[in-house]
Amino acid sequence: MVLAADAGTGQTTLLRTQRDDAWVELAPGTPARTSAGDLVTVCDRDGSRRLVVGGAAVTPDGLHVGSVSGTDGDAVYFTATDERDPTEQHLWRYDPGQGLSRCSAEPGVHDGEAAGGTVVVLSRTEAGAAAAVAWRDGTRAAIASLQAEPLLKPRITWLTVGARELRAALLLPSWYRPGTRLPVLLSPYGGPAMRRVVRVRGAAFCEDQWFAEQGFAVLVTDGRGTPGRGPRWSKSVFGDALSAPLEDQVDALDAVAVQFPDLDRGRVGIRGWSYGGALSAIAVIRRPDVFHAAVSGAAPHDQRLYDTHWRERFLGLPQQNPEGYDRSSTMTEAASLTRPLLLIHGMADDNVVVAHTLRMSAALLAAGRPHQVLPLSGSTHMPTDADTVSQLLRHELAFLTESLGGAGLTQIYGDTAPLHQLLGHWFLVPRRVASGPCFRARWM
Repeated sequence: MVLAADAGTGQTTLLRTQRDDAWVELAPGTPARTSAGDLVTVCDRDGSRRLVVGGAAVTPDGLHVGSVSGTDGDAVYFTATDERDPTEQHLWRYDPGQGLSRCSAEPGVHDGEAAGGTVVVLSRTEAGAAAAVAWRDGTRAAIASLQAEPLLKPRITWLTVGARELRAALLLPSWYRPGTRLPVLLSPYGGPAMRRVVRVRGAAFCEDQWFAEQGFAVLVTDGRGTPGRGPRWSKSVFGDALSAPLEDQVDALDAVAVQFPDLDRGRVGIRGWSYGGALSAIAVIRRPDVFHAAVSGAAPHDQRLYDTHWRERFLGLPQQNPEGYDRSSTMTEAASLTRPLLLIHGMADDNVVVAHTLRMSAALLAAGRPHQVLPLSGSTHMPTDADTVSQLLRHELAFLTESLGGAGLTQIYGDTAPLHQLLGHWFLVPRRVASGPCFRARWM
């Protein structure tokens, strides 16, 4: 419900109501008002997530609104994704007298803020990040970006695969040559909070390329439940948050392996964080025929333990959908684990609390299923300390190398593969100790 409140009396008046069999999507920046007093909202109508101004839907079929960036007079600025290419997001402007116009052009993810005759456009592309300011008189100015250039830049092949036209990104080693067999590492998020397959040079893709340089073919896929492809796509996971996304990860792997026969289907790992961590864990539990090892970071393993506002949107009330909560909780299937699984969690996580991983580990122990647990002391939901992140990535690599039987660094430093730059001039050189694989740094 959208209510108007009288500031003097506190009396409220109902302005608009939305209902949906699954959930009503909450759009950041709404509700808002134009200078003429028109109410600005976002709602799902006729298969599209539309901008609604003064009760009228003003965006066309297939253009799905993500957020409202602000109003300037009677003009409304908003972000939206065209379902024909969900790898991009653009900033748009709606004016009652001039209609719709797009404020960004370059492929990427664009956002902005608008108020008082000024619009700030924030852009992330494959070239990096940029910002610009525009004024009503038509003048524009760029804001200098001091963002550091990554030493290892992503090398992405953009793909559309399978019957559902899944968007995927494949990253191969810079030294790869056709005929070189590569173990596969899936690196999904896959959940409703964001898309990973977008045309930006983000930190996640830089990490993916780092794993690729170790000898993996890294595959990133956005499946059902991810935003940007319309209400039907995002709400297809209502009541069961894991089954359809897992099916899409397998379908994408099947399709990409046909296009790239050097992908070794006998050595497939998967790593993910948060929702992606749950997706990785359930992948190796339910589909050991496809996945041979998994890294599960900061995952919501027990859906009954996660915060109600977010979880009940997708699964309803626990007492009304107990089966859905069970299907969406990895710990209920812990006894089925037969492959290597590494659980990681920040001990100070205030989003997905560490109890999720502790309960998952307890369920695995009770079922007699070997696994590994890596606690991150002092880390919240996303570790940001440079040393912690660096050592965490190396630990994940060591686990995957060991679990997939020679993938990664031990394969790269053979006679047939050249040395390659990772971070500056540092190279990781594998060596074995009695307790397992570890690494030392050598300056080249």
